[in-house]
Amino acid sequence: MGKEIEQVALQRKHKIVLKIDEHNAETFSKDELKKCDAAIEFSTPHSTISNMTQCFDTGIPVVTGTTGWHDKLKEVQNLCKEKNGCLFYTSNFSIGVNIFFKVNEHLAKMMNNYSDYNVSMREVHHVHKLDAPSGTAISLADQIIENIKRKTKYVNTKTTQPGELEIISKREDEVPGTHSVKFFSAIDDIEIKHTAHSRKGFALGAVLAAEFIKGKKGIFGMNDLMNI
Repeated sequence: MGKEIEQVALQRKHKIVLKIDEHNAETFSKDELKKCDAAIEFSTPHSTISNMTQCFDTGIPVVTGTTGWHDKLKEVQNLCKEKNGCLFYTSNFSIGVNIFFKVNEHLAKMMNNYSDYNVSMREVHHVHKLDAPSGTAISLADQIIENIKRKTKYVNTKTTQPGELEIISKREDEVPGTHSVKFFSAIDDIEIKHTAHSRKGFALGAVLAAEFIKGKKGIFGMNDLMNI
């Protein structure tokens, strides 16, 4: 993702003043970070909170696309407010996926009234992805649980428990990301699906988010960027 983001940023005439990776993560200075108008953070679940905190401490707006730390989201949002910082967080920067979120939410609200239908999810990503289910799958699941009263939690395995939402995660080759939601009954199935063809859509969304938060304070997401 870092390489994809760099390519998109340069195409959009931005200047990259600092790149941080495993080789210099312990040696770069806050003065170097302060040269940035915004930081884009795609790392790992165990390092992302420290990275975001450094941005808050130096007053740099930060865009993060790292997933796998969803349970700490409220804590990070509170820290951002306490430090008067700026955070742009989403589980997926793709414009298409965020339209897909809206379709999923609307469909879940409709299907709440039809108890003959069960629902399950499937997500497929590349073998390098560390977290499962994906952050996008969790966002989709949260929407379903919020709007379908007969579902109370998701599980990352097959299940026959009526209150559980099944998410099946697969890791295959270099798949950028596929997510599907299926409502099924004895009579028929209704399925919605999003398939990414490359990582470029995620990278473009992250750069657009960095452009959006320049000079801002507060907490933002794709609904703010897309005005939906």
